[in-house]
Amino acid sequence: MNNHSPKHDIGVIGLGVMGKNLALNIADNGFTVAAFDLDGQKIEQLINQARVEEETYNIQPTNRISGYSNIKSLVESLTLPRKVLLSIPAGRPVEMVCQALIKAGLEITDIVVDTGNSLWTDTVEREKQYKNNFMFFSSAVSGGEVGARFGPCLMPSGSEDAWKHIAPIWQAIAAKVDAKTGLPIERTQPGQTIKEGESCAAYIGEAGAGHYVKMVHNGIEYADMQLICEAYHILSTGIGFSASEIGEIFGEWNQGKLNSYLMEITADILKQKDLKTEKPLVEMILDRAGQKGTGLWTAVSSLQIGAPAPTIAEAVFARAISNQKAIRIRLNQSTERVAQSRISESEKLHIISDIQNALYCAKVCSYAQGFQLMAAMAKEQNWHLDFANIAKIWRAGCIIRASFLQQITQTFEQQAGIEHLLLSETFLDELSNAQHSWRKTVSFAVLNAIPTPCISSALNYFDAFSTETLPANLLQAQRDYFGAHTYERVDAKKGEKFHTEWSSTTRSEIKL
Repeated sequence: MNNHSPKHDIGVIGLGVMGKNLALNIADNGFTVAAFDLDGQKIEQLINQARVEEETYNIQPTNRISGYSNIKSLVESLTLPRKVLLSIPAGRPVEMVCQALIKAGLEITDIVVDTGNSLWTDTVEREKQYKNNFMFFSSAVSGGEVGARFGPCLMPSGSEDAWKHIAPIWQAIAAKVDAKTGLPIERTQPGQTIKEGESCAAYIGEAGAGHYVKMVHNGIEYADMQLICEAYHILSTGIGFSASEIGEIFGEWNQGKLNSYLMEITADILKQKDLKTEKPLVEMILDRAGQKGTGLWTAVSSLQIGAPAPTIAEAVFARAISNQKAIRIRLNQSTERVAQSRISESEKLHIISDIQNALYCAKVCSYAQGFQLMAAMAKEQNWHLDFANIAKIWRAGCIIRASFLQQITQTFEQQAGIEHLLLSETFLDELSNAQHSWRKTVSFAVLNAIPTPCISSALNYFDAFSTETLPANLLQAQRDYFGAHTYERVDAKKGEKFHTEWSSTTRSEIKL
């Protein structure tokens, strides 16, 4: 470890997969890094990887990364104001490191950046808690291991003064997109930098806003993944295509309006064979899905604030059901299964086209749910979220990057005050024109006993939002009957409340 290097631009604490790759990415872009981890081997591995990359890719060795054996020496090595990036598990570890940084001598003008998957409310509290010690700042990171190394999507929030000091590093290391096409500009090797294009790092807003936006991003990610899985299930179980054939279909869809990172990797996954059995690898993977909680947080937030996100919630439930494997096996064995439809070759082409349209429509609805949820929370927290900017930075680097985010960006740029993404004339026309395919897909799945909780819930969401009169009138009457909760009348002023004595022999209505 080198403890005698010149002053460094930033410190990185936590050298797991994300921290290590962020450190290397920062160094690639001309900034010097002081690195620390409780596990000394991780520090050595980072230093060794940096040296190997310098030799392999002819990178000028300039003490880009130095390792430190303790937090105090790391802090002493930093330029003022000191900037420290935390890439550690959310919760108590963040508190422990913050306390250690205070003891190590951080001052009120120094900046600590939490890049973990912290709950946004924890971030808000930490900014208040440490305001007399240092500037606690947060920056959600999306893109996984490869994104961290070659260009993530970054969602920073907190003190604008802190952001001024962080911005040059963040905008340099973030993914880039072509300003005209909205397509990612690929960076694929160490030492490579991209100066042109728009950076996928933008100041989100006040404390907690960045982590909230990342949380919703992950909720959309849950829905997007489940939607693709349901399309795969229909094509596999309902039509009988092999995994590799579905991979080819998804590859074709990825060339059109469904173009996205998740479609790209799914097409690749489905073409892979298991080295042991020669069967499709996906068929050898147990159908029990894991989760880290951000999708759940998104679903809970939508319920708490009253901004419906049923497709995201159904994606969380789908993962939970997948883990009930023993019960599913028992029910499968004791339930009479529906006979699968016989499909001609000509019908297959039509069904494939229908599924493609249904998948696109459901994806648009899941994104619409996410943006409406962010708008509702922004109103409650008095955040000033720029939805055009959020859509822009999601175009590259993050897991849900998709070509139609360019269209979403343009919608928010042209209609800044739009209440709902489905009110966009472009999206509404697309969904209206494709809804017949969407309904046929759901019908086909239902008739063939193939669960499609997310595709179906997205259709119900679209139908509910495009229905002028819902049966909530009856529901409100029920509430008034058993609990005197009152109701409004269609022929009275908005906000006027009424109550009916439903069970009395002489029924009467009272205006409250």
